[in-house]
Amino acid sequence: MNKSFRQGQILKIIRGKGIYTQDELARELAQLGVPATQVTLSRDMRELGLVKTPEGYRQLPAERIGPDLADVANEYLLDIRVAQNLVVLRTSPGNANSLAIAIDREDLDEIVGTVAGDDTVLVITADNETASAFRRRMLDVIST
Repeated sequence: MNKSFRQGQILKIIRGKGIYTQDELARELAQLGVPATQVTLSRDMRELGLVKTPEGYRQLPAERIGPDLADVANEYLLDIRVAQNLVVLRTSPGNANSLAIAIDREDLDEIVGTVAGDDTVLVITADNETASAFRRRMLDVIST
């Protein structure tokens, strides 16, 4: 199993429920078809910056590197269009990737994923209502 995928599944699990022991985490991973030894889990948890809290394992906040979403959106965002559960963000040429990275760093629950081209970011949400809410959020971001 790929290390990045395994670590992604670990983060998904701990964000979704309280996990208090490595055994619990190993069982959850096994249910997803992701085998992991105790040594592997310890290494992954250290690399991911997981700490034990009263609510279970949590990831320490990552150090912010680079500009925030408001700065990037105000600099590069030219247009926002909604198509059902998809939001299409147009940027100046060569700047879509910067906007997609800033959106991804926000770790917004309503976003399933982003895809960036040269001047277009496709933001995928779970449903039409969420896409409209994300559009409003982006308009608020550039209004401040």
